[in-house]
Amino acid sequence: MEESIRLQKYLANNGIASRRKCEELILQGKISVNGKVVTELGTKVMPGIDKVFFRNKEIIPVEEFVYILLNKPIGYVTTVKDQFNRDSVMDLVKTNKRLVPVGRLDMYTSGALILTNDGDFVYKVTHPKHEIEKTYTVTIKGIVTIEEVERLRNGVEIDGYMTKPAKVKILKTDEEKNNSRLEITIHEGKNRQIRKMCNAINHNVLALHRSKIAGIGVKDIPLGKWRYLTDKEVNKILK
Repeated sequence: MEESIRLQKYLANNGIASRRKCEELILQGKISVNGKVVTELGTKVMPGIDKVFFRNKEIIPVEEFVYILLNKPIGYVTTVKDQFNRDSVMDLVKTNKRLVPVGRLDMYTSGALILTNDGDFVYKVTHPKHEIEKTYTVTIKGIVTIEEVERLRNGVEIDGYMTKPAKVKILKTDEEKNNSRLEITIHEGKNRQIRKMCNAINHNVLALHRSKIAGIGVKDIPLGKWRYLTDKEVNKILK
């Protein structure tokens, strides 16, 4: 017999949203268990026995987990449901599974984004302690110097926070266009972190693309298209 689990974990495991977002849904009174609205985060449920509802629809436990790698185009928001009716990454992934994005890419950033219905996977990948590497190609205004690159490598201050050491390579500098292209790999996920790191060395970002997550790239996936991750790739990310 299965053990009881916290309600927010049950919701996340079944693809409703991230665990943190599920906590918000509970506090907002949007979840009911066995016909009663629940607003306590400590509530536990018994999978397969308790009836859990969200928006008056029963949540049926997920039987099969899927993991999708999307090459996100610019102009799409990374949300399941957008309050301003903007184009969402969910519009690009047509499936009968209830998926949620793993982390976020801002509207003006393209590249690798994972979507899944596995709540535990979302929690593990987005938790800072797991230090999942994310690699970005960034085009910045101006010609970057070796000294500035060293600052990025060692950590810069953004929003009162000192970033962890990063891997940084200069891919190209263009004197005529007065811009530089860098490859930056980080294992943090602060809001708009790469943009803010570049601003900290006095360079504005002109274009930003996340090329890899945990070394798994989207080079062979056209913008706006997606593929399933293999079991080997999922295990690599969680390793």
